Amino acid sequence: MLTIVDVIVRDIRFPTSSELDGSDAMNPDPDYSATYVSLKTNSSYCGNGLTFTIGRGNELCVAAVHAMKYMLINRDLTEITRNLGQFWREIVSDSQLRWVGPEKGVIHLATAAVVNAVWDLYAKVEGKPLWKLLVDMSNGFPAYTTSAGWLGYSDQKIEALCKEAVEKGWTHFKMKVGSSIDDDIRRASIMRQAIGTERKLMFDANQNWDVDEAIENMKSLAQFDPLWIEEPTSPDDVLGHQKISEKIFPIGVATGEHCQNRVIFKQFFQANALQYCQLDSCRLGGVNEVLSVLLMAAKFNIPVCPHAGGVGLCEYVQHISIFDYICVSASLDNRILEYVDHLHEHFEHPVTIKNGCYMPPQESGYSITMKDASLQKYEFPEGSAWKNIIQQ
Repeated sequence: MLTIVDVIVRDIRFPTSSELDGSDAMNPDPDYSATYVSLKTNSSYCGNGLTFTIGRGNELCVAAVHAMKYMLINRDLTEITRNLGQFWREIVSDSQLRWVGPEKGVIHLATAAVVNAVWDLYAKVEGKPLWKLLVDMSNGFPAYTTSAGWLGYSDQKIEALCKEAVEKGWTHFKMKVGSSIDDDIRRASIMRQAIGTERKLMFDANQNWDVDEAIENMKSLAQFDPLWIEEPTSPDDVLGHQKISEKIFPIGVATGEHCQNRVIFKQFFQANALQYCQLDSCRLGGVNEVLSVLLMAAKFNIPVCPHAGGVGLCEYVQHISIFDYICVSASLDNRILEYVDHLHEHFEHPVTIKNGCYMPPQESGYSITMKDASLQKYEFPEGSAWKNIIQQ
């Protein structure tokens, strides 16, 4: 019997704010961080999961995982995997923890780390990548890059990164907007010129506009032929997104990385308030809830283009999109998966990109196991990377 004997939780943070990696209109100085969970067993197998944050507050997710540990320790993995749906309902239905959710906020972020660690452990024991628990495939999944378009980058850096990405075979590019419409127009002009007219360009406002402001600003940015505007306003404003979608058509509206749970996604789908579903593998409560959103999106014929780019998100979502392609949507039409070239070197099995496509991972698990050296160096606040910064 394989039993979970301990749950280890680490506060891992990377000082990415020093280079403005990840900067956007709402988050100007993020330190990409992860609440990193390890499920120790009475065997050599170890399951890992994480949830992504951007610095301060990561300690809250760590505390939430500690509050959930009692539901995992001394559990038999076979008993859990016999009914993973029931296990998920147990995690999100704790009668006391649910009060400080329910199924949203810090508690739900912590739920994702715990649930995904269980799925990682299950896949490792089965000796398969997560997606291969269901199917086999050998072709790549199309991706887009956000690495060239961070808000804090200079015009020269944007142009250089775009040209470099074009040479590497990228066909889809995303640029952050939302700070100043004049700056947005200038930077979009640079980016469109660098990538040419035949490649796709997307914009991301990171919730920084109100509804009417988003509509007016997209009138100005429409000249650059964008595929979509991402998070144009508050992520909870379903009817606001519906109005924007109507007014800026045929430009699409993409959102979902801050969508709290499957119920909110259902409302977005029913209201025709988005044209691209950008579910987040950490914001939702783990693989179980992700699957429910994938099925709903298929019912409403909405393409799923998951959010990625933070710590481990690219490693996570490659499995989600491959599963969606094979077992749910069976289509690549209007489907593209985000890629950001940050922090992959800290994972034992980082994503593999060829000619702008994700290549299916072959190693067992959920691709989220981090290197011991990285965990030691970047654990907050005792890791050497943070000791040097704090001393300064």
